[in-house]
Amino acid sequence: MPPMLRITTPRPAFNADPLLGSAEGTSLATYQPRDIVFSQGDEADSVMYLLEGAVKLSVLSRSGKEAVVAMLETGAFFGEGALMRPVRGETANAMIATRVRIIPKGQMIRLLHERQELSQRFIAHMLARNIRIEEDVVDQLFNAADKRLARALILLAHCGTPGTTRRVPPGISQQTLADIVGTTRSRVNIFLKKFTKLGYIEYNDGLKVNDALVRVILRDERVRTRKFKTG
Repeated sequence: MPPMLRITTPRPAFNADPLLGSAEGTSLATYQPRDIVFSQGDEADSVMYLLEGAVKLSVLSRSGKEAVVAMLETGAFFGEGALMRPVRGETANAMIATRVRIIPKGQMIRLLHERQELSQRFIAHMLARNIRIEEDVVDQLFNAADKRLARALILLAHCGTPGTTRRVPPGISQQTLADIVGTTRSRVNIFLKKFTKLGYIEYNDGLKVNDALVRVILRDERVRTRKFKTG
């Protein structure tokens, strides 16, 4: 059984994010690492706004296979499917200590009509998620496992500035990376060792990613091993 989450009532003085402030009718919830925010199949009665922390979204097939579909950080909406369907299509887990604002479905619809800034941010979020989903599909169809892992690490670490090294959010295990990439933990382990040897990543107070890892994707470089054929 997952640890019990702690839910608090709205506090008028709370204003951690000007987008929502202390919107009437919403509530705050705090979660510890691995706590379940909601489960696949639960009633979809609210939209979540991630005030602080990190959340993993995953889906479970009928055969019991899990796939990670998104890793979310501060400022992200999730559970937005509640606006269109009656049940949750995925499971949301806290990766680290996390704080979430819970917005009931009816209240979310009202706020989207009344608050232009919120509406614009939400639309931008949905467009970005759509683009990301399309890119993920292309990645799964056409790229080998090592390139999919490189892309996942680059996205998780928000790489983009040449010559910098960025840290992957804490709580992301090799198994989680395997679930994101769609391969086995053992193959992820092999690729991570190769990336480390090539200087693309380093382990120093967490997993850090160097922007040079982009070469694996842009220059069509491949990490090859004798034991496994990448694909």
